[in-house]
Amino acid sequence: MKKLMSLVLAVLMCLSCSAIAEEERGALEYQPLKELTVPLGFTMGAPLSYNQMADGQYLKLLRHHFDTITTTNEMKAYSLLDQRASQRSSDGMPVMNYTKADKMVSWAQKAGLKVRGHVLVWDAYMTQWFFHEGYDVSKPIADQETMRQRVQSYIEDVICHFEEKFPGVVYCWDVVNEAVGDNAGEYVPSDARHVRTKRNGAANPFYEYVGEDYVELSFLYARDTVDRLGADIKLFYNDYSSFYENKRNAIKTLVESINSYAVDENGNPRKLIDGVGMQGYIGGYGTQSGCFSNNDLALIKKSIQEYAALGVQVQLTEMSVRNYRVEEDAQHAEYYGRLFKVFASVNSGDARPLTSVAIWGVKDCNDLPTNHYTYKLNGPYCGLFDLKLNVKNAFKTVYAQLGGE
Repeated sequence: MKKLMSLVLAVLMCLSCSAIAEEERGALEYQPLKELTVPLGFTMGAPLSYNQMADGQYLKLLRHHFDTITTTNEMKAYSLLDQRASQRSSDGMPVMNYTKADKMVSWAQKAGLKVRGHVLVWDAYMTQWFFHEGYDVSKPIADQETMRQRVQSYIEDVICHFEEKFPGVVYCWDVVNEAVGDNAGEYVPSDARHVRTKRNGAANPFYEYVGEDYVELSFLYARDTVDRLGADIKLFYNDYSSFYENKRNAIKTLVESINSYAVDENGNPRKLIDGVGMQGYIGGYGTQSGCFSNNDLALIKKSIQEYAALGVQVQLTEMSVRNYRVEEDAQHAEYYGRLFKVFASVNSGDARPLTSVAIWGVKDCNDLPTNHYTYKLNGPYCGLFDLKLNVKNAFKTVYAQLGGE
């Protein structure tokens, strides 16, 4: 009897020790996620803001688990463009200030990470002075020829700057972001591309001042630049709600338009676009209603397959598996695992159209007020990690799904 009791106590102690060990197992003690996705054919990405450059723990997490980073704002036009320097420009073309972006890309280079360039052309939050004569809002809008020259010069300068200063680090660019309208009144009804003429009631300045073909034109400028550099930089179109049918169909038409916009010296269509970035905000916006939807999983799989059928890569970008209730942690984890099962499924053949999964909601944001943009956009309990970067059940489920040790 004593022997039996001793055996039972030993087993209980072992189980207890195992539980404690598992509980205390830090995020950096797990096999890197980026290693586990290699057999599946896609990389793992995460966001980085300039302020997070001071967060040593977060930087360690990025280096350990991810292959790529996306700077959240610092490589966007409104962050790079320098109004005063542009006004003093000798050739009248725009001038950029790369100070913050350079520090971030330099860190990525030293850490052995690639960078997803985000984003060259985006109408939202765009600096209005860029479109005026003398880069001065008190003066008239510049003519279309001048605007096209400015856009071309800006795209060339940005792509060349990062490739020449950090060769091979910026492996792709979102050339144009969120150009497809969602609702009637945001685009010309006869335009099957649904390229937005308006956003929230305000005119899209690129459409209005550069032209209705500004998306295709931007890709032409980017492709010409990449070809001239001889660089292996992939060019993407990126948008939200891109796995819902109506928007998906419009984006597919836009991709076809981009790849039929220009011809080579033999008169054959030039492939200007390499891929589609499907922003992965999954679930209800600001509400638990709509989260963990089986239909969304089916739509994501179908959309990856349909975009790939156009001969382009697909990347899940800005991905957040939304969850607004801490008590739904188990369901959130289970859903996250099923999502990665979808990713494995679409890449199970030889084609492997999904080339990257970039998670925007890496960690929870339940320390923010409920009316905060990020709280609503990502969901407070969206993360693979909690606020202190401890692993959550979602991480463990994904890790197991990927075959982690």
